[in-house]
Amino acid sequence: MRLSRIAPTALVALSALALASCASDASSETGGDASQGGDANGSVNTDAPLYDALPDDIKDAGQITMAGDTHPPYRTIEADGSFTGIDPDIQAALSEQFGVPFVIETASGLDAMLTGMLSGRYDAFNGPLRTTEEREAEFDTVVWMTTRTSYVYLTEREDELSDPEALCGSRVSGVSGSVSESQLELYAQWCADNGLDEPTFVGLADSNATFLAVNSDRADYAATTQGGAIDLMAADPDKYDYLVQTDEQGAGVDQLAIFMPKESGLAEPMLEAFQALFDNGEYERIMSDWDITDVTVDEPALNPMTSG
Repeated sequence: MRLSRIAPTALVALSALALASCASDASSETGGDASQGGDANGSVNTDAPLYDALPDDIKDAGQITMAGDTHPPYRTIEADGSFTGIDPDIQAALSEQFGVPFVIETASGLDAMLTGMLSGRYDAFNGPLRTTEEREAEFDTVVWMTTRTSYVYLTEREDELSDPEALCGSRVSGVSGSVSESQLELYAQWCADNGLDEPTFVGLADSNATFLAVNSDRADYAATTQGGAIDLMAADPDKYDYLVQTDEQGAGVDQLAIFMPKESGLAEPMLEAFQALFDNGEYERIMSDWDITDVTVDEPALNPMTSG
């Protein structure tokens, strides 16, 4: 089990570097990138099982370009600029099916990633991002995991923040446009129904920024995925703890997906590639390695919100 990538003590220092990098990349024509998958040289394997199913523009490019940001444990930007995490591991396994490497280009903020896909800069974005009917109108999605929203706080404030009612009327940082923002709205309704003040959402660019906000007392909680909370706790269990939003508080099981532009020709091959990972055990292995088997799904699904 790999749970010791960046300790929270180092996370604060690295976060500033990562955020600065993302901001710089977003304003430039090309962002930083890191190859994931493929062979050691990042070359193309035309004999791979699904190479022939790839769209011609990806074959011509010789790679699948992914939008990405820092969002542990899904993606962590290391000091040398490379990415580690669940996402790169999944991409390496998918690359074995496609025969082309995946390259992550850093981007700042969800809007930049979504518009970047629509403009042709990125071929896909692997979230974690929930699929909705509105999003499936513009993007094809392949669901490969679920999540429940969790709220991270400092253990030194446990006496005042560990009660679920304490979140009502508090400041909650989260990634703007993320599943956490929509889930907090449901939590706020629960607060109101119980005669309590609604929490205030503090929208930020990425996951590391939300944790920094808690560390610097700009927020009381950081809203994140279960995987993000588990990762942070594993790295430094004495510094952080978290609450999990319950069904009573409006939590639902959100379906998280990889997003691709409509009509790109990549959706059906991506579904096949994910299915191959489910069939050969790679999906289960990766999710077990990262200790997030509680958010797995039985099989991948293409556009589940609109396909019915």
